[in-house]
Amino acid sequence: MNSNAPAPLQLFSAPLSMFGAKVQIAMLEKGLDFSLTMVDFDWTRGYTPKHPEVLRVNPKRQVPVLIHGELELFDSTQIFEYLEELQPQPALWPAGIAAKARARLLEHQSDEVYFPHIIRLMGLQKTLDDPVAVAAIEAASRFYDEMETLLAGRDHLAGPYSFADIAFFMAQLFGERLGASMTEDTPRLRAWRAHVPTACGSDGGGGYGGLAGGAGATCACFFEGHGLVVGS
Repeated sequence: MNSNAPAPLQLFSAPLSMFGAKVQIAMLEKGLDFSLTMVDFDWTRGYTPKHPEVLRVNPKRQVPVLIHGELELFDSTQIFEYLEELQPQPALWPAGIAAKARARLLEHQSDEVYFPHIIRLMGLQKTLDDPVAVAAIEAASRFYDEMETLLAGRDHLAGPYSFADIAFFMAQLFGERLGASMTEDTPRLRAWRAHVPTACGSDGGGGYGGLAGGAGATCACFFEGHGLVVGS
């Protein structure tokens, strides 16, 4: 065995994990070689029994978990920050202290402001007139309005394509499926959603690698493998 060989990257994710999907897409964007373990799931038992490596690494008992040699990480944002240092190109944070901070805040808002409303919709798809569902959809719509304003004069949320786009794209994909749809009142946001999974930046890193081909072939496999259909 070659003791000088680089330690393998091991990602533990799950079929219905938006947070795991964020990390997986970022790793594909960066062209990293990694092994992926999708933890067991079924509609009756959920994620029970929990995967032993997930239980060992994460006291919250959740994916994603990343193992890289002796380093063990959980939380999608913490994992991404490590990936950005590990593989700086293509960069998925914008350059500059202020621009980076704004992008990080947008990613945080996607996870902690927008997505909790989507979680409240789980199990309510057949009763979207339920007061809980109505309130969640209204809150999601207000967030869409904020992102619509933000996109005036730009193609991506933080200026250049970034992890903020990955985070909100995946969160909104779940929102769309659970009843929190965009409307014609947010045309820039709808155009952003149509553009992000198909764009391929000049540096080869944009738009989930570009689903049209080339570097995007691996990322296309992500969507196809998870049964996800994207579009306007």
